[in-house]
Amino acid sequence: MQVAAVLARGSEGGGAALDQVAVLTGTAIAIAAVLIVVGYLHRARHITWLRTAADRLGGVINRPGWVALPLALFIATILTALFGFIWDVSLHIGKGRDEGPLANPAHYFIMIGLFFLFMAGMLAIILPLDEKPGPAAIRITRDWYAPVGGVLMAGAGLYALIGFPLDDIWHRLFGQDVTLWGPTHLMLIGGAGLSLVAVLLLEFEGRLDRPDPDRTDGPLLWLVRTFAFGGLLIGLSVYQVEFDFGVEQFRLVFQPMLIAAASTIALISARYTLGRGGALAAVVFAIFVRTVLAVLVGPLLAAPHNVFPLYLGIALIVELMALLPMSRPVWWGALTGLVAATLGLWLESLWVAGMFVDSWPTGMWVELLVMAVPVGVAGGAVGVLLGMVLRGEELPRVAIRRGIVIAAVLITAAATANGLRVDVPENASATVQLRDAVAPVGGGRMVDADITLAPKDLVGADPEWVQILAWQGGTGSSNPGRGLVIDQLRRVGEGHYVSTKPVPAYGNWKTILRLHDGRMLTALLVYMPGDPGIDAAEVPALDQFTRPFVPEITVLQRERSFDRPSWLIDAASVVVLICSLVLIWSLSWGAARINLAYRSDLRAESAPLKTQANPS
Repeated sequence: MQVAAVLARGSEGGGAALDQVAVLTGTAIAIAAVLIVVGYLHRARHITWLRTAADRLGGVINRPGWVALPLALFIATILTALFGFIWDVSLHIGKGRDEGPLANPAHYFIMIGLFFLFMAGMLAIILPLDEKPGPAAIRITRDWYAPVGGVLMAGAGLYALIGFPLDDIWHRLFGQDVTLWGPTHLMLIGGAGLSLVAVLLLEFEGRLDRPDPDRTDGPLLWLVRTFAFGGLLIGLSVYQVEFDFGVEQFRLVFQPMLIAAASTIALISARYTLGRGGALAAVVFAIFVRTVLAVLVGPLLAAPHNVFPLYLGIALIVELMALLPMSRPVWWGALTGLVAATLGLWLESLWVAGMFVDSWPTGMWVELLVMAVPVGVAGGAVGVLLGMVLRGEELPRVAIRRGIVIAAVLITAAATANGLRVDVPENASATVQLRDAVAPVGGGRMVDADITLAPKDLVGADPEWVQILAWQGGTGSSNPGRGLVIDQLRRVGEGHYVSTKPVPAYGNWKTILRLHDGRMLTALLVYMPGDPGIDAAEVPALDQFTRPFVPEITVLQRERSFDRPSWLIDAASVVVLICSLVLIWSLSWGAARINLAYRSDLRAESAPLKTQANPS
């Protein structure tokens, strides 16, 4: 039965149409064939233009061609993929599901970006001809060696690309889940985000093989590294994008935990590697990129508005903590992670309260710190380990560094498991009274709501949110809210709330009441359009009605099929988890290999000098 679902024709609520699958597959095969031919001609020395272009670019930044050309291609392609990703999320929030991968313009940017990300890694692999690219190079054939960073970059790109066909299979089995945190979606964004680690490792390998060894690295190389760390910060932040739009489908306590993880790994490694001002410079670059994308996607493309974490307060803390002695780097990183996950998150909460849809209530802070502090400490230690590799310093012994990485994975997994614990109240309902409001010119029915919860004490005095969410109404400058309207309700008595602005109840809008208080996460239908594509009936917005609260996931992910066996979802998720752990292990292995080879190379170079100084 499951095999038949995978092989079935695409449907509105399932996978892509087979003709679109054929077009994508054929295009990928054709492009891959061209690249294979070019690679073969280069390796066989039948063409010289590829190496000439790489070497000329390498002369500008004083890096070998197998670093310079892949870096230039990577910078262009990762920004392309990031733009497509932010736009894609906004389209799904504002319009809902699309008619297939080729019907969504944002998908083109994502697919092109990820494909060329893989190409950038492959370029680093095929470009070296007569040299061994660094002491850690991986032997492919008798006389062909590839840089570790290039292999890891290609692997991360391939991991992300595999997410596309697996995503289609996932939708055929389970329907359109319409959430960023779908397992295959995490592959797409995880591969792209973690590829920045491979980029940093590749650039470090190139430092050991500079065309002009006597030429010192100038401001241009410092900027390249800064952009890489800023990109790493952005890459580790993409898991938060649902929070950026205000349509997070998981508990709010995840947001500070994710901010702690991204900031400690990226900013602590940036400060340790780049020196004074490194963390601040990385944050400035990240702010610039995210601001440009927010303007492009929001005002210019008439999509829902989005904001992003600032990280500026955390960066300042990292810079201040760097005034302390760093003679024991791992301990310094862990301590800095601790401060970043406490005082730093408090500073970030001020920005969140001012700019985001949902601020962090006081009652959430105990659980917030329980989740974020261990993640921040582990992230700080991991960030320092990466910085030690990129500075060519000797790493702690194998048991310690391996233990740190494993502990970081387990701590993050435990915090994630806690965040996924959700309670749905039993026998809870709400009586809703709707009153027609003035509709915009050319618009449909807009309503104000008066809501009474049952029981009255269903929500405490300091909940994460009590709100009406209306989304997927269609984007466009003439559309109220551009496909997304969120109203934080005003409490007028125990269990009694009223809306503060009109919300839509017509057309394709999906309008729901959402409650989140501690572990309780639930929703109630206000209005839902009929959806023949998934055989869903309309839920009308009556002037007065009483309806029960249900698990929020069944409402926000309306197109998702919950009829499949639970073991099938668990098995598919485990496969994605294993692939993700393999990627993390590969990056850790590659970093350790580079560090060990670099340190051995230094000892080999210094041995003759010691022999001359001590002839005995």
